[in-house]
Amino acid sequence: MSDAAPRTETEPEIRTETPPAEVPSAETPAEVPAGTPAEDGPAAPAPLDIPRTPTGDARVDALLERLGDAGHLPTEGHIEVYEDVHRGLRDALTALDARPGPPAPPSTYGSRS
Repeated sequence: MSDAAPRTETEPEIRTETPPAEVPSAETPAEVPAGTPAEDGPAAPAPLDIPRTPTGDARVDALLERLGDAGHLPTEGHIEVYEDVHRGLRDALTALDARPGPPAPPSTYGSRS
């Protein structure tokens, strides 16, 4: 059995829940934290200042340095830089495959009768 007295229809229900947090409406502007770009336009380009470790290959190092150019361009200009760097890195890898290596050993299985 419950110790609470039964409620009558005229007694208001007592709630112990806390009301939900107030959600700002579209009419009430929410506070924007400091350092957050304004909603009226994109943020200005800014370099990421990511440190690059030299690879030892001057051609590859120059291409990786070129990635830093993207930080000074608007977003629309990034694709051109990325494609240029990708093309250069692909060419550098292809050049590694084209280098002559030691001659292959002669095949002993070539002329069986």
